[in-house]
Amino acid sequence: MAGQSSSTSTATNIMLAIHEKKTNPLDLYRPLRNYISMFYSEREAQNLEDDLQTVKQYRSDLERQPDPSPTSRRDLLQKYFKALCLIETRFPISPDSDHINTVTFVWYDAFKQKQKASQQNIHLEKAAVLFNLGAVYSQMGLSFDRATVEGRRQAIHAFIAAAGSFAFLRDNAATKASMGTSTTVDLSVECVGMLERLMLAQAQECVFENTIAKGSTPGVCAKISRQVGLYYEEALAALNVASLKDHFDKGWIAHVQLKAALFYAEACYRYSLELHEKEEIAEEIARLKSGSSTLAEVKKSSRGAAAQILDAISKLEANINRNLDRAVKENDRVYLMRVPSPSSLPPLPAFSMVKIMPMNEVLDASKEKMFASLVPDSSAKALSRYTEMVDDIIRTQAEKLQQGSELTRVRLKEMDLPDSILSLEGNYTLPTDLKEDVEAVQISGGPAGLEAELQQLMDLRRVNHELLVQTEELLQKEATEDAQFRSQFGTRWTRPQSSTLTKNLQDRLNRFAANLKQAADSDARIERSVRDHSALMSILDRRPIESALPTLARPIMSLDANEDAIVGALKQSLRQLETLGAQRAGLEDMLKEMKRKDDVLPKLMTSTGSYEDLFRKEIAKYDPIREDIAQNIEAQEQLLLQIQAQNEEFSAVFNLEDYKASREKCYKQIQAAIAKYREIKENINEGLKFYVTLQDAITNIKQQCSDFVMTRNIQCREMIEDVQRQMAGLSFQDRKNTGSYSYPAVNQPHQTPRSSSQPPSDPQNVPHPRSQTSYYQPHEQSTMPAYAHHPSAYTAPQQPPPYHIPPAPGAPYPPPQVQQPTSQEYGQPAYPGWRGPYYNAHGQQSGSLPRPPYTIPGPYPPHQGYYKQ
Repeated sequence: MAGQSSSTSTATNIMLAIHEKKTNPLDLYRPLRNYISMFYSEREAQNLEDDLQTVKQYRSDLERQPDPSPTSRRDLLQKYFKALCLIETRFPISPDSDHINTVTFVWYDAFKQKQKASQQNIHLEKAAVLFNLGAVYSQMGLSFDRATVEGRRQAIHAFIAAAGSFAFLRDNAATKASMGTSTTVDLSVECVGMLERLMLAQAQECVFENTIAKGSTPGVCAKISRQVGLYYEEALAALNVASLKDHFDKGWIAHVQLKAALFYAEACYRYSLELHEKEEIAEEIARLKSGSSTLAEVKKSSRGAAAQILDAISKLEANINRNLDRAVKENDRVYLMRVPSPSSLPPLPAFSMVKIMPMNEVLDASKEKMFASLVPDSSAKALSRYTEMVDDIIRTQAEKLQQGSELTRVRLKEMDLPDSILSLEGNYTLPTDLKEDVEAVQISGGPAGLEAELQQLMDLRRVNHELLVQTEELLQKEATEDAQFRSQFGTRWTRPQSSTLTKNLQDRLNRFAANLKQAADSDARIERSVRDHSALMSILDRRPIESALPTLARPIMSLDANEDAIVGALKQSLRQLETLGAQRAGLEDMLKEMKRKDDVLPKLMTSTGSYEDLFRKEIAKYDPIREDIAQNIEAQEQLLLQIQAQNEEFSAVFNLEDYKASREKCYKQIQAAIAKYREIKENINEGLKFYVTLQDAITNIKQQCSDFVMTRNIQCREMIEDVQRQMAGLSFQDRKNTGSYSYPAVNQPHQTPRSSSQPPSDPQNVPHPRSQTSYYQPHEQSTMPAYAHHPSAYTAPQQPPPYHIPPAPGAPYPPPQVQQPTSQEYGQPAYPGWRGPYYNAHGQQSGSLPRPPYTIPGPYPPHQGYYKQ
């Protein structure tokens, strides 16, 4: 187990390497595959075939050593250990009946190969692999040529890696592998601890060799040499415990003992050289005596030690004695100083240049994909719990950040910041909701656009009036012609008078005329309201609207002229507050990103310890950002207090209270102007709707009147022919049984009554006007609502319909009313006025005449209560 570098002639280069442990052949493939097939599925076993074959190959290479080179063995052992970590969390290997109980690991002691351990415990396999990894690293360290700088550097790296492997074995697997009765000493905590110290000693020894090669000062060489001796002393102490004393070969113990004494004496020798330069002769003599006595004592128990080490001790002893004789002579002749005893001297200074290589990352299996699809219930539950812990942290910290931002917003609003600063610089803007209302008014035309809409109202009223006059003229012309023929033919003109047939039409026309009169009054009131409030609403035409706002002016007189300094300090604090806000946004994004990348499942799957320990370690990575958030909130609180003090000074200098009062007054003026504009706009829109709907109704009744006049003209011509035949003595027998003329409804096709008899002279036979109601109905408007509520002043009062709805107060136009199904009477408000109901007839049904092009959508929803008398 000991070897010597072939390229060095220095005796102290003798170092130790450890042989690997041996094992028996073992098949892991079949038991693992059977477990997957039984507890998961055959399909899963097929999907994981490659992983199973890989594990099988690792175990086979571990047994056979197809490539004995240290680097290949190192790589194999690292890969196999990671695979064992993944197997441990997914495949329970133990004697239990429901576990994998057909696998037994067998490993032989590295120092007493007749001793072996046999366990159904994967921890034995993991511990043996870690031991072999440390052994391979020690062999690599021994293989490098330490006569060169690069060789010594590589050897140092290999020895500290070996120390790291043994330390990892001691902390993670040695105790678990030593459970039970079948164990070996080489895997005990005491043994691997001793090997760790031994590897550190050899690494520090390489550093000492490098220090000597570079020609470092005696003081530096003494410190490094003393640390080499300390490491060897620790290894020797571990070798002398009861469990190890009889387990190792005598040559091992002698080697470590000689190395400990050699490097202690070397440190004394090097330190004495530095003392001689300082002319501290007394301590020099004491140090040399201490080193010489140590070497003399160790030589007595050096049986079994390597001859090269004994030669090195002899040479060093000769050097020490030569310097000791010289120092004693100088002291006796020159210095005459009292020499202290070696036991009274302080310990020699030591300095370690090496430390254990951490193997956690090298042996971390959390990034391996082997058996990734197998997730046991315990790992899934642990993942769920960890996720809840992380979510709680994220939620709590996010709430702190949001509360910090909300606190800033509220505190700044209370202090009227940064609005007051912006107003001082002329950059102030309206509050968002008020600015949006102003923009909506300006987009819809603003107060300046009301004149055009009023003109549109007047145009629509004129069109309706002209239609109404044309309709009345149609009826008046027909009535005049009927009267002329009645006067001409006397009693022979037997058809009913026009006035009895057009009574309903005339009533409706009268009501429409009254509606128009009422609407004209409403239009006048709207126009008057526009004129009366034009000054109030003119502020809405200011572009931009901010030009109408008051400005914060600097004081006219100042005693110390420090306004600029006050404003500058306040603005600087506000910028710092903005920076803190941006930091909070970045911290919140960082929290989300950390949570997104926090994949702890692979670590859970490879963890062999307590989940709680893993949770604490993983959760700890959120501590720095939590600390940053707490510092941000604390800094913001302090800054807000500073801003509050600065703002109070700013308010006093710039008379901020008077400015706020004038600004609020302007806000109220703008709000009042918006309210009045909306009220007028809604009234205008109601008027537009009224006139458009009324135009439909007048157009419809005009069509009925035209149909009526046309029918009467046809009947007039026929009656004239009949009267002329009577006057000529002709007889019309085919009319004796028909009575008077029939006047078909507008919806029925007209038939010329050629075979009707002469009308009787009995006035009772004359058709009553009410019997002709169906003839004068609108085309296909059996459900057409009426256009007003109450009967006209020109007709007899009528009962309101059974589902009469009272008009809403404050409306400038009369609303429509649903027509009674048994009557064709139409009404209008008896007292039209400003507070009368809006006119709002229902839309025509299909078959009615097309609507005139005066439909103007209102930009605002219906609103009640802006106009009050």
